[in-house]
Amino acid sequence: MTDIGFVGLGLMGRPMAGRLIEAGHRLFLHNRSGVPQDLIGSGGFACASRKEVAQKSEIIFAIVSDTPDVEEVLFGADGIADGLSAGKVVVDMSSISPIATREFAARIEKLGCAYLDAPVSGGDIGAKAGTLTIMVGGPEETFKKIEPYFAIMGKSITRIGENGAGQTAKVANQIIVGLTLAAISEALLFASKAGVDPAKVREALMGGFAGSRILEVHAQRML
Repeated sequence: MTDIGFVGLGLMGRPMAGRLIEAGHRLFLHNRSGVPQDLIGSGGFACASRKEVAQKSEIIFAIVSDTPDVEEVLFGADGIADGLSAGKVVVDMSSISPIATREFAARIEKLGCAYLDAPVSGGDIGAKAGTLTIMVGGPEETFKKIEPYFAIMGKSITRIGENGAGQTAKVANQIIVGLTLAAISEALLFASKAGVDPAKVREALMGGFAGSRILEVHAQRML
């Protein structure tokens, strides 16, 4: 059993933390809007600050909204950095700027700790099922140490390179997703304006080369 910290218990963080608890780890939790009672009831421990989370944990995971939020979580008042001691590992699973990530990693390393950027893809469905795709940047030795914990939360886990590489891969992912969504939207609109049932078009395309997870899930939401 490992003492793990988890900061950020929203749509993604809550089920991810829950899976770590279910795997038998002791989790120290913090969320700015409060720790969900179901996580406390299942074996998690609520902490008053991010600093307290870091003090009590060997590995600290965080997943929040954007680059400024990560900076605040790490280096703000009573932040994670204030509670670190040498040898601990910080893992940011948010989707943020690769440039800022490299800066954050350098600041954490100066404290004698290791840092991984590990953004995810797969949405809340993947978070609940433990099937997330996890794109990791950081030292290989640290990646190998944390990989068993990633395996609890995800299915496809890849170390891309050094710090910032995970976030770069996530940006590439978002470029593909964004352009594909735009293409699907245009295709369904084209079909509709041509007097053809877009739902039937989607059904047909799913069996061909245009078939994709994005077409399967997001096109259904567009109909």
